[in-house]
Amino acid sequence: MTTATAAITTIPLTMSSREIAGLTGKEHRHVRRDIKKMLANLGLTENGYAQTWTDPQNGQEYEEYALPKNLTLNLIAGYRDDMRLKIIDRWMELEAQERKPLVPQTYAEALLEAGRIAKERDALKAENRELAVKAEALDRISFAEGEFGQHEVAKMIQVKPGVFTKFLDTNRWRYARGKVKLAYQDRIDAGYMRNKAHPYTDNNGEEHLGNTIRITTKGLLKFAQIVPGAKLDPVVEDAMRPFAKKRETEPA
Repeated sequence: MTTATAAITTIPLTMSSREIAGLTGKEHRHVRRDIKKMLANLGLTENGYAQTWTDPQNGQEYEEYALPKNLTLNLIAGYRDDMRLKIIDRWMELEAQERKPLVPQTYAEALLEAGRIAKERDALKAENRELAVKAEALDRISFAEGEFGQHEVAKMIQVKPGVFTKFLDTNRWRYARGKVKLAYQDRIDAGYMRNKAHPYTDNNGEEHLGNTIRITTKGLLKFAQIVPGAKLDPVVEDAMRPFAKKRETEPA
C-alpha cells in the first residue's frame, strides 16, 4: 500500500489593486498610481507585484497589482479612516479564511518542511538586511514623497547652490514673475518639477502669494546628467539606483 505525499505549501495572501479600489471607492487608476509611487519610494521594483487580469465582459487584459499585507497597510496609511478600516476588516476576513498548512504525517515530510522553513527564513533575513540598507540611505538624503528643494538637489548633485540656480535661470528651467520664481510649464509637464504655491506676509503685514519649486526624483536624475560638473553623492546614487533605468538622455 502506498501513500501519496502532499506538498506542504501555503499560498501567501495578497490583495489586488482592484479590490482595494472597490473597498475604498477610489478609481482603480488612482490606486495603481499610488502603488507605483509607493514601490518607487521604497526602492522596490514592480516585478512580483504587477500582473494582468482579464475582463470577462470584453476579454481584454488590464494591469493590476497584488500586494501582501504589509505593503497594503503601508499604501493606505494616508487614506481616510473609513477607507483604512474597510481594508483592515477585509484582511481580517482573508486571514480567517486562510487554509492552515498541512501537518507533516511522516518523519521524511517533517524534514522537508523544516528545510523549507529554514530556507524561507534565511531568504527573509537577507531581504530585510537589503531593505534596511536602502531605508538608511533614503533617510540620509531626506527623501520626502520623491520631491526635493532646489538647494537640496544642488547638495545631492554636488554643485554650489548659486551655480545650480544660475543653470535653472539660463537654461529655461525657471523664470521670474515679479519676485516669484516659477518652473516652466513644459518642465512640469515632463515630470521634472512642480510649482507649490504658498501665502506669506511681508514686513508691512501685507499678504502675498509665493511659490516654491519642487524637483521630482526624475528631475534629480536629469540634473545629475546635464548640469556641468554635477555628480550624484554616492549615498544618493545608491538610493536612486531603482530609478536609474528611467533616466532620460535627450538634451535639455
